[in-house]
Amino acid sequence: MTKKRNRTRPALSLQERLTKFTQDARAAAKSLPAGTERHTLLQKVRDGEAAAEMERLLSSPGLPNPK
Repeated sequence: MTKKRNRTRPALSLQERLTKFTQDARAAAKSLPAGTERHTLLQKVRDGEAAAEMERLLSSPGLPNPK
């Protein structure tokens, strides 16, 4: 018998989850001393901000429909 897929919706939207992730990661990076771990965490913050910006642009109402 196959497993049933979990079909619950996340409580927060993607934009809200990305914003929360970047805020939490930035706060964690502030508590770390300069080094590779902090650099990696700050890179994840930049990636999360870029993903949030892409999601915002793609979900904007002014975007033309693909043909």
